[in-house]
Amino acid sequence: MLSRPDNETLTRTGTGTPMGTLFRSYWIPVLLSEQVAERDGAPVRVKVLGEELIAFRDSAGRVALMEPRCPHRGANLFFGRNEEGGIRCAFHGWKFDARGECVDMPTIPPETMPRLCEKARIRACPTREWGGLVWAWMGDAQRVPELPQMEFALVPATHRHVSKKYQECNWAQAAEGGVDTAHFSFLHQPVASSDAELAEKAARATRGYSAKSMGEDHVRWMRDDTRPRYEVRKHDSGLVLGASRRAGAGSLYWRIAQYLLPSHAYTPSATEGQTYHGQTWIPIDDESCWVYLYSWNPTRPLTQEEIRSYRTGGAVYPEMDSNWMPIRNRGNDYLIDRRLQKTENFSGIVGVSEQDAAIQDSQGRIADRTRELLGPTDIGVVQFRRVMLEAARAATAGEVPLGQDKPEAYRVRAGGIVAPADAGFDDVMRLRFGDEVGRIAGSSQR
Repeated sequence: MLSRPDNETLTRTGTGTPMGTLFRSYWIPVLLSEQVAERDGAPVRVKVLGEELIAFRDSAGRVALMEPRCPHRGANLFFGRNEEGGIRCAFHGWKFDARGECVDMPTIPPETMPRLCEKARIRACPTREWGGLVWAWMGDAQRVPELPQMEFALVPATHRHVSKKYQECNWAQAAEGGVDTAHFSFLHQPVASSDAELAEKAARATRGYSAKSMGEDHVRWMRDDTRPRYEVRKHDSGLVLGASRRAGAGSLYWRIAQYLLPSHAYTPSATEGQTYHGQTWIPIDDESCWVYLYSWNPTRPLTQEEIRSYRTGGAVYPEMDSNWMPIRNRGNDYLIDRRLQKTENFSGIVGVSEQDAAIQDSQGRIADRTRELLGPTDIGVVQFRRVMLEAARAATAGEVPLGQDKPEAYRVRAGGIVAPADAGFDDVMRLRFGDEVGRIAGSSQR
C-alpha cells in the first residue's frame, strides 16, 4: 500500500504538482494527427494535465497548441477563424500564429500595434508529429529535448495503426494495469470445461492478437499457473518486467512487459516476428485520461484483417464510437452479461480492453492505495510506483528525470517466449531480444 501523501503525489498532475512537473518534463501525445488533418481546419478543444487548450493546423501544415483565451477581452479562440497562418478571434479580430505571437490587431491604430502585439503574446506549446500522433512539450521552452525513439513511430506508416480511447479514472491505476500482467489468469480468461472448448473460446477472447502469441497453449498456461514469478529491472527509460509461468516439463512461459516514462507501456505477449502493441496514458485531469493505442510490426505492413480487428475492438482496442468513447463504459456498466460470465468468460464483459477498463474504473475515480493488501504478484506495481515517485521528486528538484535526455533508450521491445526452466531472467531476455533489457538490435543507450 501507499501512504496518503504518496498516493496524492502519484495521482495529481495539475500545474505545480510533482507528478504534473514530471509529465511536463517529457514530450507527451495530446492528439491523433487525424484530429487536425485539415490545414486551416476547425480548432479542436484539448484538455491535458488539467489545462484547457486548443489545437489547429495552420496554412503551412504546422500544428498549434495554445491557451484559448484571447488577451483582449477573454473570448475563447475555439470560436475563432483558422485562416492564413493563424487563429483570428471572432470577437474583435485579433490574430495569433502557431507560436502564440499576436500578428494582427485590426481594432488598434497601426502605430501602436507592434508594442501591444508584444504584450498580447499567448502561451503556445511546441508540437511535433511523430508516429501518427501530435506530441506536445508543456515544460520549459528553453529545455526542449528530443522525441522518444519509440519503435512504433520509427516504422513506416503502413506498418502501424494508432488510435485512442477515453477512460474514466485516474491515469495511474490505468497504467498499473499495464504492468500487472498477473491478472490475465482471471480477468481475461475464458470459461471452459475442456481444452477443446478453451481453444475455441480463447480465439474469441483474444481477438486481434496473433494466434502464435496468444493461442490456446498460452491461455492455458495462464489459467493453470495463477502465481507468476516476477523479475523487474530498471533501465535508462523505465522498467522491464518479466513474469514466468509453468509451461510443461522443463519449460517456463515468460511474458515480458516494458514501462517507459512517463506513461508508455508495451504489452507482454508478442512472440518473435509478431505484431507488437502499446498504450500511453495521458491525464485529461485527475479523474479521466486519454489512452493512446498503437500496434506495429517491424518487418511487414499490417494486414487489412489486423487493421479491421483493431477498428472494431480487438487486441488493445475497444469497440468505440466516432468520438473515441468505448461502447462499453462506466455509464452502462460495460454491458456486463451475467450469463456470459457463467458460460463464456470470467468477467462477463466483451473485449480485453473493456475488461481492463471496467476493473480499473471500478477502483474509483482515484484509487485509494492506503487500503490495499499487496502480495508477491504485485511486485511490478510496487516497482512502477517507486520509479514514478522517484522521478517526480527528481523533476521537482530540477534534476533530469529518467529517460528525458536519452531518447534512444526508448528503443526497446516487449514480448513472450517459452524458455528452459533453469534459464535466469538475463538469459531469457537475451534469448528473446538479444539484450538484457530488450534493446532493439543496433540501438544503444548512453
